[in-house]
Amino acid sequence: MSDARPTTALPVAQLLRLSLYWLGLSSIFGGLSQINQGRLEFTGLVEKGHEGAGLFELGVLGAIVAVIVQPTVGAISDYTTSRWGRRKPYIFIGSILDLVFLVAIANANTIAAMAVFIILLQFSSNFAQGPFQGYVPDLVPAQQVGLASAMVGLMQILGLILGYVVGAIAVGTNQFGLGLVVLGAIELATMFSVVIRVNDGRPPLRRGGRSWLAIAGSAWGSDILQERSYLFLVASRLFILIAGGLLTNHVVFYLVQTQGLSQSETTVPQLVMLGVVVIGNLVAIVPSARISDRVGRKPVIWVSCAIGAIGIAIIAVAPSIPVAIAGAGLYGVSAGTFLAVDWALMTDIIPKASSGRYMGISNVATGSAGTLAQLIGGAVVMDLVNRAAGYGAGPRATMALGVLCFALGALLLRPVDEHRREFGEADEPAVEAIARALPSATLPPAAG
Repeated sequence: MSDARPTTALPVAQLLRLSLYWLGLSSIFGGLSQINQGRLEFTGLVEKGHEGAGLFELGVLGAIVAVIVQPTVGAISDYTTSRWGRRKPYIFIGSILDLVFLVAIANANTIAAMAVFIILLQFSSNFAQGPFQGYVPDLVPAQQVGLASAMVGLMQILGLILGYVVGAIAVGTNQFGLGLVVLGAIELATMFSVVIRVNDGRPPLRRGGRSWLAIAGSAWGSDILQERSYLFLVASRLFILIAGGLLTNHVVFYLVQTQGLSQSETTVPQLVMLGVVVIGNLVAIVPSARISDRVGRKPVIWVSCAIGAIGIAIIAVAPSIPVAIAGAGLYGVSAGTFLAVDWALMTDIIPKASSGRYMGISNVATGSAGTLAQLIGGAVVMDLVNRAAGYGAGPRATMALGVLCFALGALLLRPVDEHRREFGEADEPAVEAIARALPSATLPPAAG
């Protein structure tokens, strides 16, 4: 099968529907992060001074599941045949299960129980997200990649913001369970915009008699090590997302421990910080995508890293909440720029026929960034600094760590060749090698 990108331009309404599901996916984990912070800080689930470790314990196994599931199911979807197409069955099933597991998290009252259901949530969410990420390479022609990437980035940001708003209100009003149910309802609504209204993309790849286990294993074929630019881009994305995760995964601790707010006082500052982040996103996201079409993706991402480093440094040293809000605005400009342009660069350089596989593998960065931020920034830096330098110093140190992460992300972007990839071979060699190693393995298709 040709690896060429589609050539037919899509209506803007189709691009909007294609992007909308990102709002639902992003809102879940944005809101869950806030709600988990609130439960750890205010409900006595962990001892004082161990909140960072508790947050890491909640998410670490789920992140491992996310890293495994998303590329594996994405690769399977590349070969799936069904009446709904090769992506939609996974999106529908995963979204329904997300709501079930969010309700279960809301009713869990121990760290262990919450962690189990978060693992299941990561499985179901990535069961949907891996195949869904293949839609942009499946459907979007080269001349619309910048616009589509901007819309994807915008929906991811708006989803995170919507999730943060729901989470902030849930924390401030002590309505953690209701907040989780609302997040599930948001995702279901956006899921139907894709399943009902988005056209299916290119036909599935031919299995050629290979077992489904071999197809699943092909996601992890060693041929991907030859994609040098892709690997460096994934590594760069990892550190840039960790930098943002240091802020979003510890903002409640920052407001309470460093700025001295009570539970009821956290809602308004969180919403104001979110508001300036949204404004920064809206100012930056479309212009940055258009500029990247002219000057290249990498220079725009480098500017994003510089702005983000300045913003998070301001938050780290802020003597008051208004100063921290100013830093959050700069971070918003950075985040909007990065999410729009990074998605376009990833779409440009991957093999198009196996887009589900390659976009899924990129989740090694997106799926692990939050947990690594919780481990390094929370369990290690925040908790240790709080105990050594006084309660409240830890969140400042965590924010300062973000400056280093932005610098590493920018450095790792240098070897990436951003030349647009139009034609090439699909990842058939890896599939054939695994199929030969597992000639009798069989696994029923997840759909069709």
